Amino acid sequence: MSGDHQHTSVRAGARHIKALYIAFGLVVVFMVVEIVAGFATGSLALLSDAGHMATDAVGLGMALAAITAANNARRGGHRTYGLYRLEILAALANAVLLFGVAGYVLFEASRRFSDPPEVLSGPMLLVAVIGLIVNLIGWRLLRAGAEESINLEGAFLEVMADLIGSVGVILAALIIRYTGWTYADPLFGAAIGIFILPRAWRLGRRAVRVLVQAAPEGLDLEELRQSLASVPGVSDIHDLHVWTLTSEMDVATVHLVTAAGADPHPTLDRARSLLEDEYGISHATLQVEPDTHEGCAEVAW
Repeated sequence: MSGDHQHTSVRAGARHIKALYIAFGLVVVFMVVEIVAGFATGSLALLSDAGHMATDAVGLGMALAAITAANNARRGGHRTYGLYRLEILAALANAVLLFGVAGYVLFEASRRFSDPPEVLSGPMLLVAVIGLIVNLIGWRLLRAGAEESINLEGAFLEVMADLIGSVGVILAALIIRYTGWTYADPLFGAAIGIFILPRAWRLGRRAVRVLVQAAPEGLDLEELRQSLASVPGVSDIHDLHVWTLTSEMDVATVHLVTAAGADPHPTLDRARSLLEDEYGISHATLQVEPDTHEGCAEVAW
């Protein structure tokens, strides 16, 4: 029962790699600017945003490496699925880095609340405005890809968090400049750290779901089971497994039980069309077996 199993579509990450390269270049350049400015002005808000920019640079670099490796790799040897999972590993590493930056910023903010240092609000404001522009460009570049790839979503979330962080730094600089209230710097620095946490959690949770091969979110397995069982010619199904290999690539395996002597070809075609058309599962391994067959008990796990 052979068929055309070639994957002719371009992976989501590869489609948006040019935008990722541009965003990566912008982030690296501005990260250096922000680190220098943060130390020069004494601003924790700037340094926290620079720290997050550093994770952006690392995360975007890993995303680029993962997409390139996954796109260029050829299945063979022990890598029967190629290197598609590198995208998911990069997304998980991004989440871990985000947690680390948030923890550092919150620790430093608590220390500065007891003795807030003097901050040069003028240069701080200028750098924050430039940072806002840079992040708006990055946000625009990565928005489309984030809807298609979990890897690009991680990069997009980091840029979006930096965009909001830049707004926070601007507000802190304005408050310090016009009121002299220096507590605004550690306060907004801590706010940036807190803002990062739920986004890091969401990204990490999605990556872990893929790595543990949980069924795709939003997929009703019982409904899928009933749909396959209702395919003409199918009397029963077992060993149904569905998981996500990487962004845009859900995979399924299932055994379809048919009446002895029935033609398996139309059953196989209908089941495959059902999976692809109604559930978006284009890569499925379907085993058709007659109901008189013995020795194919469902796997316990």
